[in-house]
Amino acid sequence: MFDGLKSEINTFKEKDPAMRSSIEIFLCYPGFYALVFHRISHWFWNHSLKLLARILSTISRFLTGIEIHPGAQFGKRVFIDHGMGIVVGETTIVGDDVLIYQGVVLGGTTTSKGKRHPTIEKGVIIGAGAKVMGNITIGEYAKIGTGAVVLKDVPPESTCVGVPGRIVKCKNQSHVVDLEHNKLPDPVAAAIRSLEKQIEENEKLIQILLDKNGICLTEEKIDDKVKFGDLFNENGD
Repeated sequence: MFDGLKSEINTFKEKDPAMRSSIEIFLCYPGFYALVFHRISHWFWNHSLKLLARILSTISRFLTGIEIHPGAQFGKRVFIDHGMGIVVGETTIVGDDVLIYQGVVLGGTTTSKGKRHPTIEKGVIIGAGAKVMGNITIGEYAKIGTGAVVLKDVPPESTCVGVPGRIVKCKNQSHVVDLEHNKLPDPVAAAIRSLEKQIEENEKLIQILLDKNGICLTEEKIDDKVKFGDLFNENGD
């Protein structure tokens, strides 16, 4: 047990640059309290003391603002940063070295029994406010962007952003803990930029055709009789 506490403390030291001393973790870190309470309540849950486990998890939620169902499974060296508003469902599995920011929901999408919450594999980073829903798997060392809503599996070492979540493959991704959201790819913005570029190229081609046929269109007056078919001769040139 003491080895586990030492490992938790070392994890907070390594992953939080704002931390100044070990005593500060004991006194001021709700993420640390939530994990310690969960380890105990999870033990009660697995030893058929389910009511006691739920009572302890409710006390933990009241003290920390972090709700973790005692049935959820957490690996080693999990780091919860700030943590307010985090909700973790009963059948959630969180692997080793996972980093979870505030406002994250690891929830279910069905009322049926069985596995209905996500599996978060080793080294995953989940940004603030992200929602990971259903019995899906987030692959090792994947990154979930701030505010993303993830409803499908995310491959290992990839990035998922947006609503709904869009997957962007990142080859040779570093396993160093890093979540600079200003550097995360935005597939929607990329698509819009591609469309803008295509529109600009089409406008240039249209202007070339107008100039070739001696047609001048101004912003003040546009000849409604001009048709694009008139710009081509009978041979289609």
